[in-house]
Amino acid sequence: MWLSTPLLLACFGFLGIFATASPVPIPSIPKPVKPSSNGRKCTVTALGNQEDDVTQILEAFEECNNGGTVVFPEGENYYIATRLNPIIYDVTIEWRGLWTYSHNPNYWRNNSYSIAFQNHNAGFVITGDRIAINGYGTGGINGSGNTWYTAEGGDTQPGRPMPFVFWNVSEVVVEHFYVKDSPLWALNIMNGTNMWFDDIEVNSTAANAPYGANWVQNTDGFDTMDANNIVLTNFRYRGGDDCIAIKPRSYNISIQNVTCQGGNGIAIGSLGQYLEDSSVVDVHIKDVDILTVNEDMHNSAYIKTWIGELAPQDDYESDYLPRGGGWGVVENIRFENFYVEGAAIGMQVDQDSGNNGSFSGTSNMKVSNIAFVNFTGWTNSTSGNRTAAVSCSARHPCYNVRMEDISLATTENGSPANATGTCKLNAPGGVHGMLGSGCTSSCRT
Repeated sequence: MWLSTPLLLACFGFLGIFATASPVPIPSIPKPVKPSSNGRKCTVTALGNQEDDVTQILEAFEECNNGGTVVFPEGENYYIATRLNPIIYDVTIEWRGLWTYSHNPNYWRNNSYSIAFQNHNAGFVITGDRIAINGYGTGGINGSGNTWYTAEGGDTQPGRPMPFVFWNVSEVVVEHFYVKDSPLWALNIMNGTNMWFDDIEVNSTAANAPYGANWVQNTDGFDTMDANNIVLTNFRYRGGDDCIAIKPRSYNISIQNVTCQGGNGIAIGSLGQYLEDSSVVDVHIKDVDILTVNEDMHNSAYIKTWIGELAPQDDYESDYLPRGGGWGVVENIRFENFYVEGAAIGMQVDQDSGNNGSFSGTSNMKVSNIAFVNFTGWTNSTSGNRTAAVSCSARHPCYNVRMEDISLATTENGSPANATGTCKLNAPGGVHGMLGSGCTSSCRT
């Protein structure tokens, strides 16, 4: 007999019904309910001369709440000098004009809304139900981020405000909209259900950064947390961090047609940083171009979870407190149709975030049913012929991590090959379609 009984049980126990190719289901997500309309319209004209427009913006949202339309006409530039959190229901927003944040780091550091997760802040938070936002290709937000990038010179400090946060929202559509020079994460969902985004552009560029230097850390393009039923299509990002990051308690996420220029590619995580359930389930991300800019493209598609014990941290995102120890599952994740151009690596699972050297392999997050499908292009690896890496947890060895139709070269003009790298702390037979130390499966799949 070619396979011992214990190993046979391990293989079939871990693989089960997922032994066939492409095991991850695609979530079906309903369209958001449209806002009702009572015909009322509130048009806001910018005051000009860098006078704060927030008061009149809030008045318009209040007057046209419950069925009205708020209009920001094309060509108008609204000055956002104070924080705002409109709470609206059944509101249509014709956002053709531009909101520009004030160049006042001192105000924003001391007056933005506090976000407990990773010790962050927000300048504009929108709350409510049945909200439709259309930027018509001209409307958006300028976060005046270059003021922050230049002042800090690549050493990101606390207090940068997120320019657009969705907090406790449902039934939301945002389309034909952009965010420029975001001080921190550009579009962030925190507690959102049934949301569709289409034709969104985020560009955070540090105009004064030396070539090869990344001065735009933490400028994620699109993030989700405590989110359910989220669709994102036709998204374009240029910046220095995660193009898209799917964070704790995100479920049923569908993303398609994405271009990421610079930064860290598409992330599932960070997960498990706090003592709480950090699960992410049913995520499908497809048709993605990963393009290097300024020699700073790090990842393409990756999963990152924290260690399973509290470990001392020395950064403001952890509030200089011990972090780690969170739990939950990361399952049914499918990355599909990725073209990679010059990223440091193609596919990766890393379960040691926050490790100070003493807690390797302790993550409490269970990673399973992960598919990386149809990756083409080339990486710029500094680790020989590596195009992939899988590093899991001794407590919960990851299983059914599958690489399919991978054809990645390790240099621009190199020969494409299968996923190659190292694997550790995965279950027996838990990684498929990848070559390298610890990756070869003795199970016939």
